[in-house]
Amino acid sequence: MSDKIFITEDFLLHSEAARTLYHDFAKKQPIFDYHCHLSPKDIAEDRQFENLAQIWIDGDHYKYRAMRANGVDEKFITGNASDYEKFTKWAETVPYTLRNPLYHWTHLELKNYFGITTLLDADSAESIYNQGSELLKKPEYSVKNLLRKMNVKVVGTTDDPTDDLQYHKKIKEDNFEIAVLPSFRPDKASEMEKGQAFIDWILKLEKTVGYPVTNFPSLIKALQERHDYFHEMGCRISDHGHSNFYGEEYTSTEVNSIFEKALKGEAVSVLEINKYKSAVLFELALMNNAKSWAQQFHVGAIRNNNAKMLQDIGPDQGFDSLGDLNMADNMSKFFGRLSQCNGLAKTIVYNLNPRDSEMFAAMAANFNDGKIAGKMQYGAAWWFLDQKDGMEKQLNVLSNFGLLSRFVGMVTDSRSFLSFPRHEYFRRILCNVLGDEMEKGELPNNTKHIGAMVEAICYKNAETYFDINKQ
Repeated sequence: MSDKIFITEDFLLHSEAARTLYHDFAKKQPIFDYHCHLSPKDIAEDRQFENLAQIWIDGDHYKYRAMRANGVDEKFITGNASDYEKFTKWAETVPYTLRNPLYHWTHLELKNYFGITTLLDADSAESIYNQGSELLKKPEYSVKNLLRKMNVKVVGTTDDPTDDLQYHKKIKEDNFEIAVLPSFRPDKASEMEKGQAFIDWILKLEKTVGYPVTNFPSLIKALQERHDYFHEMGCRISDHGHSNFYGEEYTSTEVNSIFEKALKGEAVSVLEINKYKSAVLFELALMNNAKSWAQQFHVGAIRNNNAKMLQDIGPDQGFDSLGDLNMADNMSKFFGRLSQCNGLAKTIVYNLNPRDSEMFAAMAANFNDGKIAGKMQYGAAWWFLDQKDGMEKQLNVLSNFGLLSRFVGMVTDSRSFLSFPRHEYFRRILCNVLGDEMEKGELPNNTKHIGAMVEAICYKNAETYFDINKQ
C-alpha cells in the first residue's frame, strides 16, 4: 500500500484557476442541504452511533449494491452478521470500487470526519474500524456535532403527511442552531396501484386528521390540513417521487368515482390510476404555490425490481433502477395546466435516466415567468447520476439550456450522517469545470465575478430561493 495521501487539498482541481475558485470561494460556504433522508429522531436525540458500521453501512443502498456485485453474501449486507463482520466485507469490497463514486466518497468521508487518510481495504479494515469507532464514542461525534463539523446550516428531511413531526418540534424547542425542517412527501396519497397498502395509508390519514376520508374532496381536505400543519412547523418544500409525470384529462366526478372504487378494493385500470394521480398531484401543486413553497419532482425510478429479494428482505434494499418511460408530453401538460391557472410554484425537476437530461432542462425552462429568478430549476445530478460524470453533464446541460448562475446547488439525498462530503465533491467538480474553461479562455479570467457565482451556487442561491424564514 502506498503511503502517498490520495485525497489531497487539491483533489479533482486540475488548474490554478480551479484551485483558486475552490479554496477562496467554494470551500468556506456553509451547507444548505435541502433534500435528504436523515432521521429527525436521531437529530432530536443527538444519537451517538456505537461503531463505524452502524453509521456508515446500515441502510446504504450504494454500498449494498457494490457488495453484492463483489460476491458478498447477503448475511454480511442486510443479514445477521455482526457489525464488524459487515464492515470487513465492505472494506474488502472497496478496492474493487475503483472508478465507482463510492471509492471517492469513502475516502473523502474517512478523511473529513475522522482524519483517516489510509486507503480502506482488507488489510486496513481492523485499524480503521477501531479508530473510527473509538472516535464515534466521543461527545464531539454525536449527530448534532457531526452536522456542526461539516458547517451545515439547513437540513431538509423527508416526511410523510401523517407524521406528527414530534422530533422536529423537539429540535426547535431545544434551540438547535442548525435549521432542521420537514419536507412534505405525499407520494403514498397517490399510490393507488399498491392496492391494500394504499387503503391502509388512507386509514392512517383518517386517524391523523380525526375524520373519515371516504371521497376525493375529503382526501384533499385532509391533505390540505396536513400541508397547513407542516407549514406551521417550518416546512417550505414539498417532494414528489414518481415513475413519471401525470397529465391526464379528468373530471371531478371521474376522480371521485375512481377513489371510491379503490377504497372498496375494486379493480381500477391503469388509465383510471393515471387520472387519479394527475388530479392529486395537481391539487398538491396548487397547495405548494399558495404558500410560496418550492416543489421537487424526482422522476424516473423503477423500484424493487428483484421480486425474490423483495419477498426475502423487503422493499428499498438496493434493487431499484432507471426507468425508461416517455415523459415530455405529460410533463408539458402538467406544468402547462398549473401555469394556465397561475398555480405553478417554484419547481425543481430531477431525472434519473440520462437520456432525459436535455428534455427535462428544456421543458422546465418553458415555464419560467420572469417573476422569480431561477423559478424553474433543472436539479442536481440525482441517485444513479450522482457521480463525477453525472455532475459534469448536469452542469453542462443546465448551462446549455438555462442559467447555471441561478442553480440552487447540491443535495446529499442520503440517510447517512457521513454523507455531507458529497457537497465538497460537487464543489470541487464545479470549480474544476469553471477553472478549466477560464484557463482555456472560454470564460473570462475574472476570478472575482466567477468566484461570486461559485459562492451563489454552493449556498447563497439556495438561501434566497427557499427563503425558509418567510412566513
